[in-house]
Amino acid sequence: MIPFDLNEFCMQCNVPNPADFIFKMTKLYDLLVKTNREVNLTRIQSKEDYWIKHVADSLVIARYFSQLSNKKLALADIGCGAGFPSLVLAAAFADLRITAIDSIGKKTAFVESAANELNLGNLEVITGRSKELNRKLEYIERFDIVTARAVSDLRTLYKEAKKFIKLDGQFVFFKTPEQAELEVPQVNRDTKHFFDWKQTEIFSLPCDSGKRLFVYSVRAVKL
Repeated sequence: MIPFDLNEFCMQCNVPNPADFIFKMTKLYDLLVKTNREVNLTRIQSKEDYWIKHVADSLVIARYFSQLSNKKLALADIGCGAGFPSLVLAAAFADLRITAIDSIGKKTAFVESAANELNLGNLEVITGRSKELNRKLEYIERFDIVTARAVSDLRTLYKEAKKFIKLDGQFVFFKTPEQAELEVPQVNRDTKHFFDWKQTEIFSLPCDSGKRLFVYSVRAVKL
């Protein structure tokens, strides 16, 4: 049972085909539960927990950054884990070209397998560390958006992926209000000649399951 109105939530996030998206996310839950019995991928306390803290928490980025739903963009999900948000966003928005990156092979193997099962041809999976890929020519200025969810602090995320984004690209990171309060002043000091870091409004996950916001980069204006 989905504990909130997922169709309405999909509409808020500009998902073009909610029925197909929900079908794929239902199938993903079954794949995740089956694999989790053998390999510890991610913590899921219940089916309701999956829909709120994995699916909705991943999808909500499109409510605040509508370009994800209406433009053909290249997005990198660093530290993708079991595929959140990369699998969710790939299933929701077929025009996104998503690269899911993680250093743990068992997790990238699952994401790749799940992408095949869900027929997500817009998702590429790479096993590696972002701080090492960040130095490779094929990844420099490759992405329009770089995101990460529950991975590391802002300064580390920026340092390890700063060469990934195009000149007009943007970092968009999932954070809690408490994390943002601590980390935004730090990353602003470190990158003040290159970026300003902004925050969206604070919002609640469905069923009051936690407070979230997004921290995102804006190129600093050079006078």
